[in-house]
Amino acid sequence: MTHWRGWIVTGWMAGAAAGAFAAPLPSAAPDAKHEAERLDNLPAVPPAPATGHTDQTGRKEKGKASFYSSRFNHRKMANGKRLNPNAHVAASKTLPLGSVASVTNLENGKSTTVQIEDRGPYVNGRIVDLTPKAADDLDLNHKGVVPVEVKPITLPKPDGTVALGAGAADASPQQIQQAVQATQEATSGKAAESMTK
Repeated sequence: MTHWRGWIVTGWMAGAAAGAFAAPLPSAAPDAKHEAERLDNLPAVPPAPATGHTDQTGRKEKGKASFYSSRFNHRKMANGKRLNPNAHVAASKTLPLGSVASVTNLENGKSTTVQIEDRGPYVNGRIVDLTPKAADDLDLNHKGVVPVEVKPITLPKPDGTVALGAGAADASPQQIQQAVQATQEATSGKAAESMTK
């Protein structure tokens, strides 16, 4: 009898632990906004040391941001598109391609919203590379590198749905709808094939 109780308690604890770190809910789920608020209250994830790991948790991340130099203008990004320096796009080591995220400069509180379309930055401690346009929104162009918080608003899921991340907790319903639409458009058809690159 004690043996079975041990298995039951172990199974219950594993289930509870999995629930504590469950993936974000699809944006259409009734409790998706509540789940985004729960994710926003979790501690920030530290910067990933290397690429190759896609983070589907929807949690916020703290680290440093830099921006693309002009030599990258119009070069092909990980999603196959060319980099437009005047677009609000970014590179991330871990967020799925097509994700929409809020990036906040922790030195001045300024924020901007970007879509993840590329991989990088390839420097330890840096979590996002921004286009010059997005960097200008944060007053990043003057310093080059600043501490930031990145909160995913939407994330494409492997099953084709779009989930809400921690950034949706602070977003208006209109902002969430725009982010969901942008993620759906970015990951439909051929774009979905490169989503996990």
